[in-house]
Amino acid sequence: MSKIILKGITWAHSRGFTPLMAYAQRSGELYPDIEMKWEKRTLQQFADFPVEKLAEKYDLLIIDHPWVGCAAATECVLPLEQYLAKEYLDDQLQNTVGGSHLSYNYNGHQWALAIDAAVPAASYRADLFEKNGREIPTTWKDVITLAREGKVAVPAIPIDLLMIFFTFCIANGNPPFLTREEVIDDATGLSALETMKELYAIVDKKMFDYNPIAVAEVMTKTDDYWYCPFAYCYSNYSRQGFAQNMLTYTNLVTYENSGKLRGTIGGTGLAVSAFSQYQEYALQFAKEITSAKCQATFYVEHGGQPGHKAAWISEKANCLCNNFFKNVLPVMENGYVRPRYNGYLFFQDHAGKPLQEYLAGNLNASEVLQKMNELYKKSISII
Repeated sequence: MSKIILKGITWAHSRGFTPLMAYAQRSGELYPDIEMKWEKRTLQQFADFPVEKLAEKYDLLIIDHPWVGCAAATECVLPLEQYLAKEYLDDQLQNTVGGSHLSYNYNGHQWALAIDAAVPAASYRADLFEKNGREIPTTWKDVITLAREGKVAVPAIPIDLLMIFFTFCIANGNPPFLTREEVIDDATGLSALETMKELYAIVDKKMFDYNPIAVAEVMTKTDDYWYCPFAYCYSNYSRQGFAQNMLTYTNLVTYENSGKLRGTIGGTGLAVSAFSQYQEYALQFAKEITSAKCQATFYVEHGGQPGHKAAWISEKANCLCNNFFKNVLPVMENGYVRPRYNGYLFFQDHAGKPLQEYLAGNLNASEVLQKMNELYKKSISII
């Protein structure tokens, strides 16, 4: 019998690639007749390239949960509740980190397993705050004060600005996408934009080219920036030896009278291609790597950021990464879940650009909301 080759596609960062490669190696030792090969793509390609096309080439796919509307429309990946035991999926649901597990459930089907969980969280260089005798920001006012001193880094590429726009819509009174006519009501949207401009007008303009990874890298490679108020979190940068300096992650700050800011849930899911010739083996691999046992031990030990709560509450896992999981869990559990209809990704791909133009001074606030509403109406017409 010839060896079975399973192919998977993931994203190009240590958090998204290394634990999969490590488990593929171990899986090959446990099952010598099966070889798991993983390929990687950039973070932008991960967000942009159609999953339905990737499913034709790969057996296992790491996906972003807003893709599940497309998955439901194209049926390019398997509805997992038809293939995995109810007891297993119940465990996944009961041990979800925030809305992670259900974010992959759409139209009554579970299209992926939450292999990874993330949310925008605050991060800081504890050594620099201690050295300078300063307190960690706890309020939005504190953030602005520190930003005026040039000590704040924040991702400001279009996709990240859009996620933070959702955060400030909620903070200013209403979540987005309550109706089919507009992304957000004018009063809330204008307040959100004004709040964002308060920060982005004073941070270093190079942040408009930075994603969360770039922010984490510049904060750990240099002493220029002490604090980031919100960026999708990476436990890797809270681990000894991963970067030149270590980050500490913590909760988002309090905003005026609305309490803690709410981040937009991210993370990734593991899906099985409907076109795979080896679905049985792909399903087994997916089940094993997202199990409580693997997630809380092997997966987190090899740089992963698990989707199973067993890892987030594990003392051992927290010891590995400066209490990252303990600190970020409240942010995850307070997270906002994006829409997932088949067309939302068109909106997401384009709606951050007018936000960036506004923050750069090239559009006024009313023009931003108008452009976003036009994109939204077009997106919900996609079938």
